[in-house]
Amino acid sequence: MQKTLILCKPDAVSRGLSGEIISRFEKKGLKITALKMLRVTPELAKKHYAEHVGKEFYPSLEEYITSGDVIAAVLEGPEAISVVRLLVGPTNGIVAPAGTIRGDYSLSNQLNLVHASDSPASAEREITVFFS
Repeated sequence: MQKTLILCKPDAVSRGLSGEIISRFEKKGLKITALKMLRVTPELAKKHYAEHVGKEFYPSLEEYITSGDVIAAVLEGPEAISVVRLLVGPTNGIVAPAGTIRGDYSLSNQLNLVHASDSPASAEREITVFFS
């Protein structure tokens, strides 16, 4: 069994899509092992997006992720990381295929509703950032 982190970002929470998004993961067969709502602080954003701090786009990324509540969840299941990333779809909602979360609900590259860990190492690191 593999674990991964997802974040329903501020746009998902403010649009009332978090339940729909989480439901898709559950319907696929993934198990929620941790779940909480929180407001990401600038310090937490820097820990989560450590590899992007200092890049040209980072200030707008931090402004976005700290702009409202997020829902953080740990999902568990066989090949959870790749399964979640397939369900979420490509980063840019405009080109994400219909049937994916971003393809169905996003028209943006940045306001793309969900963060999903991209590797086992990232998942392990990110889970410890959001859950003790």
